[in-house]
Amino acid sequence: MSASSSLLTSVIAIAVVMVGTWVVSVVRRDASIVDIVWGSGFVVVAVVTHARDSAIGAADWFVTIMVALWGLRLSIHLGVRNHGAGEDYRYRAMRRHWGDRFWLISLVTVFALQGVMMWLVSLPVQLVRAGDAPGVDAWLIVGVVVAATGLVVETVGDLQLRAFKASAENSGQIMDRGLWAWTRHPNYFGDSLFWWGVAIMVLGVPSARWGLIGAVVMNVLLVRVSGVAMLERSLSRRKPEWEAYVARTPAFLPRPPRR
Repeated sequence: MSASSSLLTSVIAIAVVMVGTWVVSVVRRDASIVDIVWGSGFVVVAVVTHARDSAIGAADWFVTIMVALWGLRLSIHLGVRNHGAGEDYRYRAMRRHWGDRFWLISLVTVFALQGVMMWLVSLPVQLVRAGDAPGVDAWLIVGVVVAATGLVVETVGDLQLRAFKASAENSGQIMDRGLWAWTRHPNYFGDSLFWWGVAIMVLGVPSARWGLIGAVVMNVLLVRVSGVAMLERSLSRRKPEWEAYVARTPAFLPRPPRR
């Protein structure tokens, strides 16, 4: 499959996913479902472009399988975590600001915007379909190891945080144990590491090297836009022990905790 065909296929697939999710959000009056669908959207991109690829090699299979594991895990995790919680405060604030027009404005400011980000981040998934069927090479092996490490870090971090919040004695406290003692955001770090791994996996395909753009975009989103920066502004206002935690724990890249 040519690069242009793969890119166009992804645009159509993402548009269908996001418009469909937007319609459901309007009916339910809950834009938060876009966060749950975020991971699954990447699975759709991976599966659709894989199915349309006429020359499938090892890299194609590994990319499809790894992205499917990552996306399904993320959607299930967020679905379980957000069940019964109502609309996220970010979308409630936007709804108050735009009033009766939010249902339509959200199509652009929430769903279309996230669709564009999804398309950019998934570039390595799309472009690996553009070359001859790539086999196993050093790039693929290194990338799988990096991506798998990121997936494990992200999963363990989420499980540790869920167990911490499930205990009533930890109510109002800061999670600073396990991976959370090494970085304030092990889930975001693992997420970023995973997509760097995916970008590395496809470097053996010349046209897929542009997929590094996807890893950069995800890194920026997680650190500067919707991840670390946004969450820390909220936590700094709500957690009295936050400054002490910041002093001893790095924001993103892990290192041994300071006393």
